[in-house]
Amino acid sequence: MRTAIIGGGIAGMAAAYEFEKARAADASIEYTLFEAREQLGGSLASETVNGSVLERGPDSFLSEKPAGAELCRELGLGADMLPSNDAARKTYIVVKNRLVALPDGLMFLIPTKLIPTALTRLFSLPTKIRMGLELLHPPRPSEQDESVAALVERHFGSEAVDRLADPLLSGIYGGDASQLSARTVLPRLVEMETHYGSLTRGMLAAHRQMRARAAAQKSAAGAEPGKAQDNGRPMPRTIFTTLRGGLQQLVDALEARLKPEWVRTSTPVSALEQVEGGWEVTANGVAELYDAVILASPSWASGVLLGPMDPLLGEELGGIPYSSSITVNLVYDESKLGQLPDGFGFLVPASEGRTMLACTFCHRKFLGRTAPGKAVFRAFLGGAKNEALLGETDAALVAVVRRELSEIVGAKTIGLNVEPEHTQVSRWRRAMAQYAVGHQDRIRRITERVAALPGLRLAGNAYDGIGIPDCIRLGRKAARELIAGSMPASQEVGQSANK
Repeated sequence: MRTAIIGGGIAGMAAAYEFEKARAADASIEYTLFEAREQLGGSLASETVNGSVLERGPDSFLSEKPAGAELCRELGLGADMLPSNDAARKTYIVVKNRLVALPDGLMFLIPTKLIPTALTRLFSLPTKIRMGLELLHPPRPSEQDESVAALVERHFGSEAVDRLADPLLSGIYGGDASQLSARTVLPRLVEMETHYGSLTRGMLAAHRQMRARAAAQKSAAGAEPGKAQDNGRPMPRTIFTTLRGGLQQLVDALEARLKPEWVRTSTPVSALEQVEGGWEVTANGVAELYDAVILASPSWASGVLLGPMDPLLGEELGGIPYSSSITVNLVYDESKLGQLPDGFGFLVPASEGRTMLACTFCHRKFLGRTAPGKAVFRAFLGGAKNEALLGETDAALVAVVRRELSEIVGAKTIGLNVEPEHTQVSRWRRAMAQYAVGHQDRIRRITERVAALPGLRLAGNAYDGIGIPDCIRLGRKAARELIAGSMPASQEVGQSANK
């Protein structure tokens, strides 16, 4: 079986790795990985500058989703997995140019502790009263999809959307809470509303169940030496996990496992056609025949390739919105800075009128990845509302980040007169899929069209999860289905038992 994998980001690389593993048992399995850019990895790219790791794209993956850690261990990177420094985890929201810490007991968007919520400066008194009364909400069956903003506002008011939901989701999706699908982005909250009415009561119940499971797992791990360990060392349960040398380590380790002559970088695919006997893939003016195809490119690019043979499918894929983002890394001599706030960094609500969406204090979030005596700030810009920033020069973007850092953190801490030792700007055009209201219905329609095209699979962040573990899971799943020859028409794009 010959398979073309179009797109060399983490989803496409994970699919190629799965085929490479299968070749050990079946030498007839072949694949070609096509990537338009000069290098593999997509937005996973990092470099080490004077002893400090700088991430151009994502800096970590969620620990609770197993696909990322599982792949790292398979590739021999278990000893290099680094947990986030959750003991020092504190996140701030910018409110009228002041940093206000998220209150204790806040579980994602839901306040679960009365006193910290009552005392926080993040919300006004009317919003706090509304949060208390939210416990009285009756169960509400979910009849149709709605935006995250609509769900949160119904329970906690518009101020909670502005100062909590929008900045948090902007930091994750680079999107707008008024556009993102509640059913897709926050399915647990939709389910809680259906069963409990009050999201607070639902979250407290979920927390109790989680603690019970954690206790059971801890007991099981104690009974089975080494179960929750890497190289004999216990792995702490933290929110985020990264690699000691940067996520480029994962890209490099995957690329090293692939057959070099079957990997074609700087080779954009210009046409795709279903023909008798399989699929014809045209790249650099050369057409080749394959038995199957995995499209691991952005959905808008996949839509361009599939549109000529199925206009409706092309239209649906092209209709999934994307946002662009910019990361700006600044490296400072820490001795030249004043006292920084505790914690991991801050988020900026759109109502603040700032260019920055968020800023991470990287030297605090992951210990051991920054050179001694240095501080690394990683700012995020762009998002769904600020595409025009992509056209600004590096110097202009660095200047605006430095100015806003000075104004938000404080001129005495990091004033404009303190020059960074190193700056790095990275642009990611149309890289982050946005799960808009109605996303699940769109995915069902896409699934029906794909089922009529045997040998075709889709993978990537546009379908069933935007994170690194999601993309790995979907890429490997697509490859496994093709290897097994199992392509049930009723199976939806991206669904998996280990989600």
